Parts: sequence; C-alpha cells; structure tokens
Amino acid sequence: MSRFPILRRADRILVQGITGTQGSFWTQKMLGIGSNVVGGVNPRRAGETHLNLPVFDTAKTAMRETGFDVAVMFIPPMLAKTAAIDAIESGAKGLVILTEHIPSHDVLEIFAASRAHNTRIVGPNTAGLVTPGETFAGIMPGHNTNIFKPGHIGVISRSGSLGTLICLNLTRAGHGQSSFVGIGGDPMIGTTSLDALRALDEDERTEAIVLVGEIGGAMEEAAAEYAAGMKKPVVSFIAGRAAPPDKRMGHAGAIVSGNAGSYPAKQAALERAGVAVADTPHEIVDLLRVRLAQPACNSS
Repeated sequence: MSRFPILRRADRILVQGITGTQGSFWTQKMLGIGSNVVGGVNPRRAGETHLNLPVFDTAKTAMRETGFDVAVMFIPPMLAKTAAIDAIESGAKGLVILTEHIPSHDVLEIFAASRAHNTRIVGPNTAGLVTPGETFAGIMPGHNTNIFKPGHIGVISRSGSLGTLICLNLTRAGHGQSSFVGIGGDPMIGTTSLDALRALDEDERTEAIVLVGEIGGAMEEAAAEYAAGMKKPVVSFIAGRAAPPDKRMGHAGAIVSGNAGSYPAKQAALERAGVAVADTPHEIVDLLRVRLAQPACNSS
C-alpha cells in the first residue's frame, strides 16, 4: 500500500454503508474515475451485489474473502464505533471516517483500537482523500475534472468546502494536485496537519503544499515547526481571521482559548517558519507562483 493518507489507484477500498443513499452515490463516483473499490458492508444485505460489487456482513468477512487496504465509512454516529473497530480488527491499513458527531468516548475507543492494530485513521468528520485522475475515497468531488486534475501541488484541509475552493482555484490557474488530504474538523482526529504535511513532504509527486487551516487548536503551529525545515515550498490560508474573540466558530475543532489557537498566533508561527500566509483563498495561487519560481532551499 502507498503511504497513507496518500491514496494510489492500486489501493483496494471497502465501503462500509455502501447500500445507503450517500454510500451508493459516492461509490458510483469513486468507481467512475477508476477507484479500486472491491466491495461494501451492510449486515442486512450480506451476500447480495450492489453496484456490481459484493456486499459483506462485516469488514472481517470482506478481508477474508476479497481483501482490502482502506475502508471508508458512510455510517451514522451511533454505529460508527462498531463499524470502525470491525475495519480496524480486520487488518485495514487505513480508515477514512466521514462521520461527524461520534460520541467522544467512542472516538477514544476507536483510536485505542487503531493504535493496537497499526491502522492509520483519517477523520472523524473528514471529507476524504483524493488523488486526481486516479482515485478518491469520501465525499470530495474527486470525479470533477473542473476542480481536481493531476499535478504536483499537495493540499491539506480541515474543511472539505474550503479544500474544494482551493483546488478549484489551483486548477483554474493551471496547477493540478498531487493529493488532497482532508484531515477532518473534529477536536480529536487520527491524522493531523503535521502528519499530512510530513506525508506530502516525502511524496515524490508533490512539489509544493497548500495548508488550509482554521482557528482553534494547535495543529497549524505544530505543522509550522516541521515546515521550517522543509525544502518544498508551503503556503497557507487560515480561516477565521474575522471571528469574534472567545466565540466558537465553524468546526468542533475551531475552539479558541485566550490567544492559543487564535488567528494571530497561527499566522505568526507559520510566517516564522517561512510559510507564506494568504489573506484570502484567492491569494494562494499568486503566493504559490512566487514560491515555485524561487530556487529550492530551506523554507526558513
């Protein structure tokens, strides 16, 4: 398997909740661009076929009968823990948890299981992963060539909608994407901005990286420390610049306490690391153009 959370066409994908409305819709889109979807899970429809794919009662059965690398979950919150642990214990290398509003104690159990079985989690509350022209897993419009096209810019985003806008702007400017990683907007997530940044830094297809963050938490500050030692250019946009002080905005992860997690704190940390910070999403393309024209060097 490739370095998850970066997907490749060869990665075999299992869709948990494949027969539901959203599971069916997005699986069709995934198949349409060539994603290697090998089957789905619905205990009530085990033994049937859906979208010309086998439906299994559990991920463990799917692993035994067809094998898979990554599971993607179209599962409601109260059933998410059971589905996630089923996939983890089956031997999945990666798990994409689209579900939001999973109870915190369930998330903790999922993470404990993932550590015990060496399963990398993206999410909860992620929009998914995209490798343009190859594959995607989730609810990002990876099938839409007006938004995603193959290229060399890696994009990391907590927000699916902001990530989509950034990729659209890149594509319109002639810059395709090597990979999109939606890390998710919940307070507890399995893959952080730093994790995704490190993966894209090590990815041979990626020449530059766009980091889309939000106020709240300290993920962007941690990523900034790593970016300071990178040779690949990194540019960033942080949502929430105009958010009122001490007010919770957007995702559950967008919680600011005092100055910690504030826009000025994140901006300062990134700029100290040599990361260019855009005031608006539309400035990303211009900042990238400048950075890509500079000789390769330590970003600091």
